[in-house]
Amino acid sequence: MSELVFFTGTMDCGKSTLAAQVNHTHKSAGRSGLVFTRNDRAGSGILSSRLGLEVQAIEVTNETNFFDLCLEQLQTDEGLDYLVCDETQFYTREHINQLAHVVDDLDIDVFAFGIASDFRTDLFPGSSRLFELADRIQILQVEALCWCGRKATHNARTVNGRMITEGDQVLPGDTGENPAEVIGYEVLCRRHHMAGMTINHPEN
Repeated sequence: MSELVFFTGTMDCGKSTLAAQVNHTHKSAGRSGLVFTRNDRAGSGILSSRLGLEVQAIEVTNETNFFDLCLEQLQTDEGLDYLVCDETQFYTREHINQLAHVVDDLDIDVFAFGIASDFRTDLFPGSSRLFELADRIQILQVEALCWCGRKATHNARTVNGRMITEGDQVLPGDTGENPAEVIGYEVLCRRHHMAGMTINHPEN
């Protein structure tokens, strides 16, 4: 039976690498699939990992309707067996509802990959809905590490190396738009996230 599976963890734990591997494994087995992503660091329509892997993907927008896209694909000679959906934290709750319908009504597997919470420790809307609807939730086993060596459990946003806790939920890092403000992201253990202590500014 088809499933909606949510693979999650902090940044740097290999989610996009696993997404590319899942797509490769299923494609090698003769299954037909589509790959989706949203706001990937490498640009529109690309699923990329920090290890250098890149896979062509369909860019998700607010207007994307997964159910309609799957219906169209099922009418082609290739058919459709699975979806790989990366960066699902940036999907809307309605997107996740559509993915659940794809599984239940079209019998297509959906493999979703994304981080759970933002730099303020608030759940992303897409991730929140996945926790509510997924058939299975897989916490990735590759543990990212805080600068102190402990297991990283939280994502932090930094400006010029200093952790901040205010701002828009979605903001790409290293945009280069304002040279005076270098926006970045770092994974921290709970202790250092709560204390606001980053690798460059452990005295904060």
